[in-house]
Amino acid sequence: MSLNRPTIFKPFTLALIQLGNIGTNKSDNLKHAREMILKAAEHQSHGKKPSLIVLPECFNSPYGHTHFPVYAEKIGFTPEQPYDIASSESESVKMLSSAAKDVGSWLIGGSIPEKGEAGGNIYNTCTVYNPQGDLVAIHRKIHLFDIDIPGKIKFKESETLTGGNQLTFFDTDFARIGLGICYDVRFPELAMISARQGCHVLVYPGAFNMTTGPLHWELLQRSRAVDNQVFMSMCSPARDLTAGYHAWGHSMVVDPMGEKLAEADDSESIIYADIDPQVMHNARNGIPVTTQRRFDVYPDVATTKK
Repeated sequence: MSLNRPTIFKPFTLALIQLGNIGTNKSDNLKHAREMILKAAEHQSHGKKPSLIVLPECFNSPYGHTHFPVYAEKIGFTPEQPYDIASSESESVKMLSSAAKDVGSWLIGGSIPEKGEAGGNIYNTCTVYNPQGDLVAIHRKIHLFDIDIPGKIKFKESETLTGGNQLTFFDTDFARIGLGICYDVRFPELAMISARQGCHVLVYPGAFNMTTGPLHWELLQRSRAVDNQVFMSMCSPARDLTAGYHAWGHSMVVDPMGEKLAEADDSESIIYADIDPQVMHNARNGIPVTTQRRFDVYPDVATTKK
């Protein structure tokens, strides 16, 4: 997206929906997600209406490489071009658009399996909607979750998924938001580039597991926040021990000094965080790494990217 205009950063409230009861029936999953979006917007437990609501990774289907092709939907979005929701082939997109419009908030629709335009590719894709219900941005998960920790977990997303090749951020009337999905958080270059492109908040829907979650879920979020002096947030599904994949949960929001503003447990819940721009300004003024980098010694990844 264009960097020509200055970015706005004003106080706002962020809501994360740690969605539970994600089963094999897509229609039921979408219905429940919509109900939780409406509940998040009611803000009865917080007192402030959220300007931005977030769903978790793979919210419309079970999580697993065998499930992705079965639940994949064609979206057909082209950046910087108007998208016709009414003629969309994606029932998930239609639901999310309607929900965003009904609550009048920005909505990051977690992620869903997406059928590519050609070649049979399937992506893990995050969609973003403005308060009018317009689909304004998508992010395809760049780094695929292919790991093998002997005796603990083996998982290979690349058996059915293709990685995306674009960095994504979008502008609202209160902040510039950078996107990633789950495993993307382990690659600091993505967060670095987003921050240097003016992002104030990074939001990564994710589904860490019971092995990597206790080890690195919090550590990675606090690291990305402190490294770049931005707000960092990841939104997980709730833990379901009857499912094939057991999510860690613990959806979280971290401020630019690495302090946790909000954290869920492992059950279905909605958490809220008030984002105060002054915290970012204080961090950058007090520890001015943004002006002390030595690009004469090492390259700036934000200017060397393709």
